[in-house]
Parts: sequence; C-alpha cells; structure tokens
Amino acid sequence: MSEPGPPGSGERLQKVLAAAGVASRRHVEEMVLDGRILINGRPARIGQRVRADVDVVEVDGAVISLRSDLVHYLLNKAAGVVSTASDPQGRPTVLDGLPPEPRVYPVGRLDMDSEGLLLLSNDGDLARRIMHPSAGCEKEYLVAVEGRISAGALRSLRDGVELSDGPSAPARVSSPQRGLLRVVLTEGRNRQVRRMCAAVGLTVTRLVRTRIGPLRDSQLGPGEWRDLTQAELRALEVAVGGGSPPWDTSAHR
Repeated sequence: MSEPGPPGSGERLQKVLAAAGVASRRHVEEMVLDGRILINGRPARIGQRVRADVDVVEVDGAVISLRSDLVHYLLNKAAGVVSTASDPQGRPTVLDGLPPEPRVYPVGRLDMDSEGLLLLSNDGDLARRIMHPSAGCEKEYLVAVEGRISAGALRSLRDGVELSDGPSAPARVSSPQRGLLRVVLTEGRNRQVRRMCAAVGLTVTRLVRTRIGPLRDSQLGPGEWRDLTQAELRALEVAVGGGSPPWDTSAHR
C-alpha cells in the first residue's frame, strides 16, 4: 500500500465522509469519538485529513469508497441481453444505453435468458469483494418452473445438489406458490439456479433476480437503469466489508 500523504495534504475526514453520504459532519465527529472509524487500520482523529487515492477508510468495519470518479449503476436486465461489455455476435449487451464514460463493467452475470437486477461499476475493489465467496453476498431469484415441486426437491435444493463442477452450497429455497420457487444463494456459478433445478427434475421457464445483497428495486422496468443512492452504496459496503484489512497481521499470528 502507498504511504500516507504528508501532513496537511488531502481533505478533512468529516468533509469526505459527508460527501460520500456516510453521515453529516457533526455525526462523523461523534463516530470518530466512538472509535467507529479507522484510517489505514488506526483509529481516526477529529480533523484528520485523508487522500482518496492513498488512504483506506473503514466505518464500522466496512471500507468506504472515497474516489469521486467511481460510478455504480443498477440495471434491470431484460431477457435476450448478454452480460458482457461487448459481444462478437452483435447481440445487445448490458452496456447498451448506459453512459459511454466512465467505462463500467458488470459485477457478476446473468445468463442471456435470465432477467433482473445487475450491478455495473468501475469500482474494481468493490466488485471483487461482492463476488468473493467469503463475502457471502446474497442473490435472490424468483424462478418459474415446470414439474412438480415436491418436498424432497425443496429439501435437496436447500441441502445442496451435485453439479458438474461440484455440489452446490446450502441455499434458502421456498415455494411461495404452485410452479414458483424463491431461491437465495451466496454462490455465483454459471447458470447455477437452472442447473440446480434440473438436478431435481425441474425445468426453468423464467428466472428473475430480485435482489443483490441489500439492493432491491421493483419499480425498474426491463432495460431501465439508475445510479445507486449513497444509502444503497453504504449498505452494500457494509454487507461485503467484513474481514481483516490487509495491514492487520493478527489473523496470521
């Protein structure tokens, strides 16, 4: 990690975190006094200055993105759209209709036939944390299926089924109505929900992702997108911000 900037460089912590939507300046001061904010692994001080390109700021254990050039979009992907930045076959991609700059990339994927929420961002660090299995970031799906949803099928889906790339992890699965499943996963393997359903004799006819961690939006129409709010970004940072920071060697002692 780069060394912190010289004394007096950067902007005051209260101003930076208020601009990031964490809390008001006065509330940030209270959080500092309560020991809830760390800068580069050490307790913050009132009036301390930070540099977005160097310093790592944590609030309640979650790393807070300070860079002003980061963007985060929530898209309701329509069926028939591929979750890539470009497609050699000329099919529509999830970047169609988004601002060309700054360039963003999908955080995870939905297969072409699937629909629902997809996060796109230029924040590589946040993307890695969301997709890393240790984060346990939940994704929720509503799945229309053909076939009988038996108690045994539900039990197998919950406990884990054998797939070509290894058994699936335990999942939360329910059947809110006939022919419909609600599936909550913390994994993100290729076409996983479809393959899990096939393993218990069910054929997926429609699959919609309705939640990514704390992110929901039932008002976004197919193909519509919007910026994440500061509150949503903060909730997402908290959801995937666990674990020891890279300068903390206590976990390896």
